[in-house]
Amino acid sequence: MNLAPYIEQTNLSPTLTIGAVDKLVDEARQYGFAGICVPPFWVKRAQREIGKDKIQLVTVAGFPLGYSMTETKLDEIKRAIDNGADEIDVVWNISSFKTGLPWTKIEIAKCSKLVHDQQKLLKVIIETAYLKDAEIADASKLCADAGADFVKTSTGFAPTGAKTEHIKIMRSAIPATVRIKASGGIKTYAQAVELIEAGADRLGTSSGINLVTQNTNP
Repeated sequence: MNLAPYIEQTNLSPTLTIGAVDKLVDEARQYGFAGICVPPFWVKRAQREIGKDKIQLVTVAGFPLGYSMTETKLDEIKRAIDNGADEIDVVWNISSFKTGLPWTKIEIAKCSKLVHDQQKLLKVIIETAYLKDAEIADASKLCADAGADFVKTSTGFAPTGAKTEHIKIMRSAIPATVRIKASGGIKTYAQAVELIEAGADRLGTSSGINLVTQNTNP
């Protein structure tokens, strides 16, 4: 399986430097990755380096804990799009969800409207590490109903990342028109293929080169 079209080569390290941002763009260009994911501060630089190449520029909002105010997330999203982002990975308010507040869905709907008004895509990170199986299903459906284009597993900052069993739960809970991004701890070719076969449409990873250069017939 050719994994390159599934991969968002990602670097969200707190010590990320400008050289590492340029390297992400170069890697995406060389290996044919779907896109790159960078912190909001570096979106403008990455957009300039990408130029006219068909590389999706992804960034984050409400990252990594998700409990900032909705207005703050909306401002982050607007600035990211203004700076050239094509897709926004927003961390939903898991604190609100665990409390059972209707605001959880309202916030995602607000983010979705802002993103879609600019003809961009919204991914919602539900952080599966902190959810029970039934909550993963409910969370995925809530995001889909609120207008998310993708439901995403993880920030990469929680105790665990993408798991095949969680992808299967997510896929069964949402319509085929809503896609799934698996992220967090994706290190091997076999793991990546397993996640895709379970229903993942995109892979967020810092190990993209490793994945596409590993032996595909182990």
